[in-house]
Amino acid sequence: MIQDEQKLEAPRRASAQEMPILDLGPWLAGGPIGPVVEQFKAACTNTGFFYVRNHGVPQAVIDTVFDATRRYMSLPMEERLKDRIDERFRRGFMPMGVTQHPGHKPDLKESYELGMDLPLTDPDVANGRPLHGPNRWPADKPWLEPAAMAYFNATIELGRNLLKIFASAVGKDEGFFLQYATKPMVQSRLFHYPPQESFTNLELGAAAHTDYGMLTVLAQDPIGGLELCTRGGEWVAAPYVEGTLVINLGDLVKVWTNDVYVSNRHRVANRTGKERYSIPTFFNLDYDTPVACLPEFAPGEGEPSHAPIKSGDYLVRRFAAVQKYKTPAELAAG
Repeated sequence: MIQDEQKLEAPRRASAQEMPILDLGPWLAGGPIGPVVEQFKAACTNTGFFYVRNHGVPQAVIDTVFDATRRYMSLPMEERLKDRIDERFRRGFMPMGVTQHPGHKPDLKESYELGMDLPLTDPDVANGRPLHGPNRWPADKPWLEPAAMAYFNATIELGRNLLKIFASAVGKDEGFFLQYATKPMVQSRLFHYPPQESFTNLELGAAAHTDYGMLTVLAQDPIGGLELCTRGGEWVAAPYVEGTLVINLGDLVKVWTNDVYVSNRHRVANRTGKERYSIPTFFNLDYDTPVACLPEFAPGEGEPSHAPIKSGDYLVRRFAAVQKYKTPAELAAG
């Protein structure tokens, strides 16, 4: 059911407490992990969003993938539809109108999807495990794959480092979560958000939602448009900050920490009248990872807030609830 439509006013900018900047440089250079862990804890128990600088992803890699994304999204629609997303492997071009969150109109965005590049002979692929498979690279656009994969691989390395910080923050050895990342369900999405003509709670670049898995690494362009909800229910803007990437937590972190760490609602409103691009990498664990409340966060009495779940099952269920793939004929009919 579509909810009542309301006009959205432009929000204020997030404060330094709501969107702090964590400098990973000293730790990545061999310093102690403790200082960044304390900053991580504070951010994760407040809004679940923060920036990172000196994160290890080369700026040249970020610039190149944005250039490739702009180039791809500027191609005629008939060219991009040749690369239309593969419903089995979930790789390729995803047109506008595919993603629709409950209670909202379809998101005003389009994307190119990629993930861990697994051959058809891989046992998980051969057995039909959801979201496992080869990437789809158009032969007539040879510039797309190297740009996208360089960013994908660099953000995977950052994701692994963030998992070390997360593990230390919850009282575990740095490698605790990495044991569940031998074949992680990582996905990058090259997003294009065209200018919006109206701004309501129902029709947005991306409707209000939480991310599903462990954590998200986001490169956004200077256009901005990312907005997040504070603990008090106020929407605030998380603008582009030069030299940083945005990090936010996903739903499975709530399960591990019994809601102590926040998987926050966020949305995208392209209010500028310009084309907006952003490139998230969603870092998720292995499909069979058992996710349950850690002993360190167990309630003194009663049961944890969330039942144990298998990571991959949760992701597949959430994707199925919001993404409805259309045939070429349906797309042509509008």
